[in-house]
Amino acid sequence: MIAFVRGEVAAVTLSSAVLEVGGVGLELMCTPGTLATLRVGTPATLPTSMVVREDSLTIFGFLDEDEKQVFEIVQTASGVGPKVAQAIVAVMSPDDVRRAITTEDVKALTRVPGIGQKGAQRIILELKDRIGPPVGVHHSAAAAVPATDAWRDQVHQGLVGLGWSAKESEKAVEAVAPDAGDAPDVGALLRAALRTLSRA
Repeated sequence: MIAFVRGEVAAVTLSSAVLEVGGVGLELMCTPGTLATLRVGTPATLPTSMVVREDSLTIFGFLDEDEKQVFEIVQTASGVGPKVAQAIVAVMSPDDVRRAITTEDVKALTRVPGIGQKGAQRIILELKDRIGPPVGVHHSAAAAVPATDAWRDQVHQGLVGLGWSAKESEKAVEAVAPDAGDAPDVGALLRAALRTLSRA
């Protein structure tokens, strides 16, 4: 229904961004990796997916069409709602998702908060023939983020938003800090932090 939203970024919270479109502020639920690319006061265009429930209308915003497509296709698996679908694209890149499903990598999928062994097997079973092969798109949008320690906050907030405690998140941020380098890729660091947590 709403395919994309283009407007000035009016606000960025822990889990969403508000884009002003023709005098109306639209709240888009976004992953930490997507939020990390947005700056208040600058224009942005985000592909969107609208989820309609009896008691709510929610718009999810994405880094690109690829992420949106994966978000929508994983929801066609039974038991996967928008919240779990968003956690999937927060933790894994679209190609990681395709790879995990086509190679039946249950372990990769169970790293996502909210997906257990059975859920992962069901997703693989139901989507294997539909998800398609990896397309080789690398998300470099996060590289445009100023290389300060802002990534620490973003990764920390992302982990807390996905259900980890502040203490666990802090530990995971410290664990991946040596990998940050001069141009931290927030999405990659978030995924690395989640891996350390899923091992713990």
